[in-house]
Amino acid sequence: MELMKKIWEMAKTDRKRIVLPEGDEERTVVAAQKIKELGLADVILVGNVSKIKEKAESIGVNLDGISIEDPETSAKLHDYINAFYEIRKNKGMTLEKAEKIVRDPLYFGTMMVKMDDADGMVSGAVHTTGDLLRPGLQIIKNAPGVSVVSSFFIMMVPGSKYGESGMLLFSDCAVNPNPNADQLAAIAIATADTAKKLCNIDPKVAMLSFSTMGSADHELVDKVRTATAKAKELRPDLLIDGEMQLDAAIVRKVADQKAPSSPVAGNANVLVFPDLQAGNIGYKLVQRFANAEAIGPICQGFAKPINDLSRGCSSDDIVNVVALTAVQAITNK
Repeated sequence: MELMKKIWEMAKTDRKRIVLPEGDEERTVVAAQKIKELGLADVILVGNVSKIKEKAESIGVNLDGISIEDPETSAKLHDYINAFYEIRKNKGMTLEKAEKIVRDPLYFGTMMVKMDDADGMVSGAVHTTGDLLRPGLQIIKNAPGVSVVSSFFIMMVPGSKYGESGMLLFSDCAVNPNPNADQLAAIAIATADTAKKLCNIDPKVAMLSFSTMGSADHELVDKVRTATAKAKELRPDLLIDGEMQLDAAIVRKVADQKAPSSPVAGNANVLVFPDLQAGNIGYKLVQRFANAEAIGPICQGFAKPINDLSRGCSSDDIVNVVALTAVQAITNK
């Protein structure tokens, strides 16, 4: 957990305002107190004030010093409604619809980030990834020059020799069901940049497939080959290689046999999966079989940081994702 210690320390240096729109959810309330005590961020809980306070009291959580924003009574509500209408009016949005939509805590929280009343948002303890992505894509939108929003997990495997002493980044495991070659190349580049900026490692990116360097021919393999070539062309400064099987990507002995000339094979610390099915299954296999800590999914490519949680998350998971979101806000400057 050396990485998270560094993330925590960095978050403390420039405390950011992070919105938690699932304000009366038990794990979220517990996490809010922990985040406040650790000094990782200034938390803003969104929801009905009475419900949030009742929940906190029932589980013995102290909310002193933690902001609560109720969409129904907020002085900012109508500004957010008007701003949301302006953002979406070319898509058929009306003021009447906007008034209903922005009252939803996820949309309200996203508007807080958009309007610079918060620096980032974390949701997903009770909502799906799609619930988070819809307002994110409608309101926050992509960062300049980024063609696709994607996600990654930081996988921490205790006692493992693979990756960076057991740490690897897996992408994309939560957002894009079946990325095309251009999107897959963009995901590889974004995750490599994230590895450098957020995790402070030199990325070695493996483009995963069921084939290694031409050992099989299939249209699914062709997509990964094309994506690899595009990523290399766009960012020759990055170590990105493929296509390769998982064992060739991380096991030196296998790499020497299957891809002896590759600068990545056997040493990969960033694994890019060919589609969401493979990525989602892959991270959960490692999480369960290797007793790994899966931190994320963390979104990349938004103009401002908003991040997802697994609905099976713990309060400690929320704390870590909030810290990562805060650091994204710091490094996005």
